[in-house]
Amino acid sequence: MERDAVVQSVFKPVRAATTFEETVERLGTAIRTGILPAGSQLPAERMLAEELEISRSTLRQALTTLVQSGLLISLRGRGGGTFVTESPPLAPVGEALLGEDAWAVLDHRVAIETGATILAAERAEAGDLDRLAGLVDRMRDGDDFEVYRRADIRFHVGLAEAARSPRLVSAMTEVQGRMSELITRLPHPPELLSHSNAQHGRLVELLRRREIGRAVRLMREHIEGTEHILAGLLR
Repeated sequence: MERDAVVQSVFKPVRAATTFEETVERLGTAIRTGILPAGSQLPAERMLAEELEISRSTLRQALTTLVQSGLLISLRGRGGGTFVTESPPLAPVGEALLGEDAWAVLDHRVAIETGATILAAERAEAGDLDRLAGLVDRMRDGDDFEVYRRADIRFHVGLAEAARSPRLVSAMTEVQGRMSELITRLPHPPELLSHSNAQHGRLVELLRRREIGRAVRLMREHIEGTEHILAGLLR
């Protein structure tokens, strides 16, 4: 496919902190806005990974997520490759992929989640962190998205409980309810859930070690990852 400046912008290098999620957003948005038209073929995996400056394993995860979300199709054999589906769900002309209300919820979430992370790193007791670890295991073992999402909500509310702040618990419960309105509009491929839950597990370990700065950075990356996925895949 010949590239003009707009198409070329899709294939510029991806930032390191959220490579998986930003790759999903970049390609998903390009498909849904028609920059990558129906039926067009993506570059070969090795070439695309080099252009985006990400590992082939990360690229493979992102492509699998987009295939499972119905935006791409992967064909094997002669003439095979990765193609945009023939009828991708396009965003309405002139409509923002994420509206102001959605961004307001996401901004509110940043404040609540990072604040809870700081206080949990300072105040959490062993029992709090064991309960969070148990929820990570539940999300890892569950194949049903509804089961996963209930455990996910409980994890984030549990983080606020570990911060020993009743007001944070109320605020976290509210923001998770608002997030559910957005998240339930997304496809939920296993690759995406597994990646997100791996961050949950790393967060628990950082909280155990009282590593406040690293825990906050990870939480911000976790939230930013959700933002990228919403921007790229929101129906």
